[in-house]
Amino acid sequence: MTNKLKKAFDAASKLPPAEQDALAAAILEEVKVDGLWEASFAKKPAVLERLADEALEEHRSGRTRPLDPDQL
Repeated sequence: MTNKLKKAFDAASKLPPAEQDALAAAILEEVKVDGLWEASFAKKPAVLERLADEALEEHRSGRTRPLDPDQL
């Protein structure tokens, strides 16, 4: 376990039990979803490459704009 993860778990351990359970559920869901993405792209790596190429082409052609977190 990395130092940052240990620090995060130490901080989380001070939360009330219900909040700890909610955080644990969110982490487990994130790990599961990440695994699904990795498995999906591992089966078809050309799909990820195509998506990256499309994104770069959109950026090069001026069809993108800087991300503004306040506009999310």
